[in-house]
Amino acid sequence: MKNKGLLMEALIKYLAGVILVGALLFLPAGTLKWRNGWIFMAILFIPMFFAGVIMYLKAPDLLRSRLDSKEKEDEQKDVIRLSGNMFIAAFVIAGLNYRFNWISFPNVIVYFGIIIFLGSYMMFGEVLRENQYLSRTIKVEEGQKVVDTGLYGIVRHPMYSASTILFLSMPLVLNSPISFLIMLSYIPLITRRIKNEEKVLEEELPGYKEYKQKVKYRMIPFIW
Repeated sequence: MKNKGLLMEALIKYLAGVILVGALLFLPAGTLKWRNGWIFMAILFIPMFFAGVIMYLKAPDLLRSRLDSKEKEDEQKDVIRLSGNMFIAAFVIAGLNYRFNWISFPNVIVYFGIIIFLGSYMMFGEVLRENQYLSRTIKVEEGQKVVDTGLYGIVRHPMYSASTILFLSMPLVLNSPISFLIMLSYIPLITRRIKNEEKVLEEELPGYKEYKQKVKYRMIPFIW
């Protein structure tokens, strides 16, 4: 079997993610009978599984790049560490919020969150389709070219646009307003990451400076 090592690595990391997120949600909740928790697990990990299968079959190099989480930039290491703490806090608080019935959203907000979550997942998938160099770490690969079509012709970082919407919709699905406030800290973190990433790309990726002049906005058209 081709790429057997890649398949095993992907499966191990996938199952580890399922177990970790499940533990962070359901242990604080004190029960497995948490409907919103299961809805969240389903809409997060089922599309992720099929996306992984497609990448393994059609774009193994992209999957390998997505699995690589070893950052070299100190700035990015700090962002990843702080983001990790943010997720842990948001998930644990969501579980506790359900357990002790602190505060909740109207049902319509939860349904809206599910729709937004799935929509941002589709946007993320489109970004993966457009950019074969899309890595989880900040690096420039040999032969890499600037992608300036599709969503990249609208904003310079559509992946971060999608991930921001995705992450902010998570607390809506989990019905936890407190977790939503925690997740808002992702905005300054991703801003910090983008500024450092663009500095690296300007120095190492030919044509990126010209691309910045062509596509003015980072994440939100006509705003930023």
